Amino acid sequence: MSHYYYKKERRRNVRKIFRMLGLSIFLSGFLVALYVFFPLVSWQIYFAPVFASYNIEAPIPKTTIITPSSLKSLLSASADSFSGIDYMNGENWFPTVNSALRKPKGTPRTQSYHLSIPKLNIKNALVSTVDYDLSMHLLNYGGTAIPPENGNAVIFGHSTLPHLFNQNDYKTIFANVYKLKAGDEIWATVSNVSYLYKVQSLSIVDQNDTTAFAQNYDNSYLTLVTCTPPGTVWKRLIVKATLEKL
Repeated sequence: MSHYYYKKERRRNVRKIFRMLGLSIFLSGFLVALYVFFPLVSWQIYFAPVFASYNIEAPIPKTTIITPSSLKSLLSASADSFSGIDYMNGENWFPTVNSALRKPKGTPRTQSYHLSIPKLNIKNALVSTVDYDLSMHLLNYGGTAIPPENGNAVIFGHSTLPHLFNQNDYKTIFANVYKLKAGDEIWATVSNVSYLYKVQSLSIVDQNDTTAFAQNYDNSYLTLVTCTPPGTVWKRLIVKATLEKL
């Protein structure tokens, strides 16, 4: 008696294709979710332990990690990342700043100077006052003061994950700025003269909050600005310092 065997290769191949397709969709969704919620993970790893003893206003409440407002802000920042916004251009860091800051006419009195932060091993970092390319230098935002004149010098610097810090790479140079505390030193060297500033406070704001650009002319102030938490563009870390009278 003859036996007949029916091959089911085609059916098996179809099943394999569907399995691979399902796995691909799952992995894609997982990676997107991981990318979106990475700021929360980064906050817990790098910021929560350091800021536990700081008296600053944090964007993530200590008691509740996810709230409607924080989730909305988080999704908006993720959408900005996917949209291809160039964050090497400092003009893109605060979308509403152009309407909030009135740029003065004329050219700045100096096109560049240097910044040193001993605690962070940053020595003589170049600060430009004439362009916004953060891959090449720090920038002194146009329309704000320049040390040591009275007013507020707002200085942008790029950041990334702290373990990637390289003081010679302007794409990573502000990766450890979150470690600064009140009393830490910041030196600005302008026209071969060095001026000592001391940190007064740290705060974290949304990208639409332009209070960091406010000018107060009763003294010389310096404000460092970088993206935060590390490795994200979700919020802005603000470090304010005041000139020490030597």
